[in-house]
Amino acid sequence: MSPFTYARFELTRTFRNRRLLIFSFGFPLVLYYAIAGPNRHEQDLGGSGIAAPVYFMTGLAAFGAMNAVLAVGGRIASERDAGWNRQLRLTALTTRTYFRVKVLTSYATALITILLLYVAAATLGVRLGAANWIEMTLLMLVGLIPFAALGVLLGHVLTADTIGPAIGGTTALLGLLGGVWFPVTHGAMQRVAEALPSYWLVQASHIGTGGHAWGRTGWLVVAVWAVGAGVAAGRAYRRDTARR
Repeated sequence: MSPFTYARFELTRTFRNRRLLIFSFGFPLVLYYAIAGPNRHEQDLGGSGIAAPVYFMTGLAAFGAMNAVLAVGGRIASERDAGWNRQLRLTALTTRTYFRVKVLTSYATALITILLLYVAAATLGVRLGAANWIEMTLLMLVGLIPFAALGVLLGHVLTADTIGPAIGGTTALLGLLGGVWFPVTHGAMQRVAEALPSYWLVQASHIGTGGHAWGRTGWLVVAVWAVGAGVAAGRAYRRDTARR
């Protein structure tokens, strides 16, 4: 199986999944209109200096994108239980290509989620410059790297029966502490939040107001989480391969 054929197969299988369409695409949109709609005229949400439609656009884009990227773990766990990844190891498909395609697929769903939230925000009056849209999107895609590694890790340490609740709980907790639902601006919670990649994913919204989304701390936190989760995922994969 060639890398192109495998990538096409994965993308086709993913976008035929109705649950994906509902939870990755539809659910964030419903939440956005339910939360941002009544606050569309709020220009300083919780003292953050960010208009509510912009803040919730990025917060829910982050939430949906986290779900989409972490979902790679669910597909890996299901394939492990079914023995599919063991069969793939008997083909000419390399391990590197296998994981690259998984991450590519999860990023495709995440990007669609983000773009749908942008369209929804535009209907509530959000207007940004082209450079701001592009820079904000690219920064969010960088911020998703730790979650891709975390998804691969979870896929190799959990079973198909347990990974669903684990991903749901992880996304909910990181979203809450990271400021998806409300600004985290002071106190102990802010100190905890600033140590999480989800916080910096949400901070990409600052670009939408002409500010600076990340400083040195943000880049450092995202890099540490990405490297740490990546190393742990590699070890989990090697252990799983040795057992099988």
